[in-house]
Amino acid sequence: MSGVGASTTRLLIRASGDVPVDTPRAPAREAAERELSKPMYHENDPGLLQRGLDQLWDWIGGLLNAASGAAPGGPVGLVVLVLVAVGLVAALWWRLGTPHRVVRTPDTLFDDSPRTAAEHRAAAETHAAADRWNEAVQERMRAIVRSLEERALLDPRPGRTADEAAAEAARPLPSHATRLRAAARAFDDVTYGGRTTDQQAYLTVRALDLDVEATKPLLTAARGAAG
Repeated sequence: MSGVGASTTRLLIRASGDVPVDTPRAPAREAAERELSKPMYHENDPGLLQRGLDQLWDWIGGLLNAASGAAPGGPVGLVVLVLVAVGLVAALWWRLGTPHRVVRTPDTLFDDSPRTAAEHRAAAETHAAADRWNEAVQERMRAIVRSLEERALLDPRPGRTADEAAAEAARPLPSHATRLRAAARAFDDVTYGGRTTDQQAYLTVRALDLDVEATKPLLTAARGAAG
């Protein structure tokens, strides 16, 4: 081999040795993923809470953008609608006042506005005329107990329940004990049990009211109940 040929061969061998070797794509990607998964690359990443908040704000921003696009006048129209809504809420709050929770003793027979037996009977008849049988039964039972208090057969006692009133009224009126207990159960069912009643139930309690009003009590038992 001539000197020129040998030199050319050595140059070709040296050149071929300097050519880089191509790495397949899949192993290269896996190597990059392993490298980037090292903790040193994630020390300043946002936490789970921050990522959640970012997503929440992005979602709210998207809603506002959609709303502003749908509202007449774009963003300005959306602001006007929000101000109108706030104004309506403020007006209702001013008109109705601050909501107050009415606290009542559970199972209490009477509310905080005492009325006479005649007034309870009139309210019962008004409800009955409008086919509001639940309210009619309630008012008629209250009329029975208030009537007994007015006749001094029961002592006026705040917080008395319908069952307690029936048990106490049974002492001066033993002939009506069973019907009084049934009326008390009917009152509890519609007032606290979520049940509905009908005209016949009201007529039953109404008849009891009339009979109790006309019944002469046992005076000894009545004095014991009032005391």
